[in-house]
Amino acid sequence: HDAAEVERVLFATEMRNLELYGYGVKSFTLSAVETAIDLTEGRIGTDEIRHLIELGREMLAHPVELLDGVVETLAELSAADHPLILITKGDLRDQERKLAKSGLADRFRHVEIVSEKDAATYARILQKHAVDPRRFFMVGNSLKSDILPVLALGGGGAHVPYPLTWQHELVDTAPVADGRFFPLGSLRDVPAVVRGWAASV
Repeated sequence: HDAAEVERVLFATEMRNLELYGYGVKSFTLSAVETAIDLTEGRIGTDEIRHLIELGREMLAHPVELLDGVVETLAELSAADHPLILITKGDLRDQERKLAKSGLADRFRHVEIVSEKDAATYARILQKHAVDPRRFFMVGNSLKSDILPVLALGGGGAHVPYPLTWQHELVDTAPVADGRFFPLGSLRDVPAVVRGWAASV
């Protein structure tokens, strides 16, 4: 099987398993094993399956690599007394591990690890922390999960793309929200945008 076919079948398997497994490396690894079994019609050996499991373990143990400017950006936003909430989706243990290893946990007033990032989830989190959605500003690399749901609630958002984006997170059209949506090239641009946006709400 060529790489394109493997990728196509793997993605279809991930989508089929998403409701049961959720997001994250563990889910990816289980779907990779299932894909390998399907593509080989059950002929894959235990050594190959063990190799896939080891690859998943290596991904889970991979050192956390911070994006350029994230330390300075969080420090500047914290100094400006913006209460920061980290909202991330995926496997609870893996996300907690990554946050602990990042050295950034103390920058956030609250941490929310969720199974899905949609408008209902954001609304629940904002209500929990008594935040008016119109005064909430989200920064993220996914238009689908980070930006569009927040804009739908009346908040603002800055999209900082990452070079690699999972197919499931892609959307066909850019958001339209005058004065509330900001496509940025770097996290370092975030503080200035937040200052301007905060002054307007």
